[in-house]
Amino acid sequence: MHVNRSNTRQIACCAVLFAACSQAGLAATLCVNHAGSGGCYSSIQKAVTAAAANDVINVGPGTYKEDITIGIPLSLLGAGADKSVIDATGLSNGIFVDGYDNSGLSHVIIDGFTVKNAQFEAVLVVSASDVTVRNNNLIDNDKFGPVFNPNPGGCLGQPAFETDESGDCGGALHFIGVSGSVISGNSMTGNADGILLSDETAETHDNLILHNIVKDNPLDCGIVLASHAPVGSAPPYFAPHFGVDHNTVEGNLSDKNGVNVGGAGVGLFSDGNGPGGAYNNVISHNVLTGNGIGGVSLHSHVGPSYGAPADNMSGNTILGNYIAGNLADTGDTATPGRVGININSGGGGTPIWNTVITENIIRDEDVDIAVNTPGTVNAHLNDLLGGKVGVANICAFDHASCAGSIDATQNYWGCSGNPHSTGCSTTSGASILAAPPLNSPANDWNDRH
Repeated sequence: MHVNRSNTRQIACCAVLFAACSQAGLAATLCVNHAGSGGCYSSIQKAVTAAAANDVINVGPGTYKEDITIGIPLSLLGAGADKSVIDATGLSNGIFVDGYDNSGLSHVIIDGFTVKNAQFEAVLVVSASDVTVRNNNLIDNDKFGPVFNPNPGGCLGQPAFETDESGDCGGALHFIGVSGSVISGNSMTGNADGILLSDETAETHDNLILHNIVKDNPLDCGIVLASHAPVGSAPPYFAPHFGVDHNTVEGNLSDKNGVNVGGAGVGLFSDGNGPGGAYNNVISHNVLTGNGIGGVSLHSHVGPSYGAPADNMSGNTILGNYIAGNLADTGDTATPGRVGININSGGGGTPIWNTVITENIIRDEDVDIAVNTPGTVNAHLNDLLGGKVGVANICAFDHASCAGSIDATQNYWGCSGNPHSTGCSTTSGASILAAPPLNSPANDWNDRH
């Protein structure tokens, strides 16, 4: 009998594909309610422990007193942030996505919860990719309280990979060594940091922070991209940091954060245990108001002036933000009054190259844009409406030796004319190119709302 081997191979291939598709379709939907009724689990952690990869867990209304650890890809879906509550009182975190102990962890979704009262972070995500945290209320976390101690172990009970909290021991949401992930549509209040991206375990890159409300977190910053020393690293200058880079912070409200301690609306920082890296990030179309230091604050602290390696804080873009009513910066990155944007090398003298500041509206500040760096800053098409100093080179104020330059051409200085004209904002300090100016506003306030 003749056998068509080509057809046999095709049938075999189809069988393999069918089996693969069937396996992919086997992802289950699990459920959680307090009673454990209707085939549901009585706790979230029990459901997570029972789940297989790519399962969906639906959590019913109610308050769950848990610290949940996730180590596989899955979707954890609440009934809505006003209905499904995780109360982590006395516990380290509300939810811990643990890629540190589960290498390659990816594809996790957390959606529709209130998480409150954790000792440290409400949601902690470590060494993972493709994680989505959306539509959650993260309130009153970091009950341990601020510890202004950059040394490991300052926050007793935290894992060793959190090497430098520098002013808080947690907050609403912390990504460490995370890539390709999304933080969207969350509300955060009463925490230390609202959102913190850092790099203790791996590079943190290509994440999106979109449309979150981060307000009234008085003990630290609203949104932070901070480079911290790698886990296991040691002084005097620690190992090169992995880096926090190519992240986008877009369309968020950061309001009245850090008012007790001096926290930024959006901060890009290296921790001083360098060489660190917070570079090639985009801060775009946010509303940054009433924060404890600048609306956008970029700080390097170590560098050549101390005989130390330079940080990499270059290539960041600050685009289309509304910035108003923020307070003065302090310490080695001090500003002469309230400040909208502060690009500052501190006393270490790290050159910060190719910062682009464009299409921002800045008002109700003493200094709209302050700069202390041996590098270059390009500021164009901004509306500088503070009515005082539009652009300042503050190297002398910070007792730093700067050879950098500020290209501040094509900005609107609050009037039809050059800075220092009647009714215009001014410049202060050397190496600022301000002409030609714009004779009318470049941006429309109504477009920001």
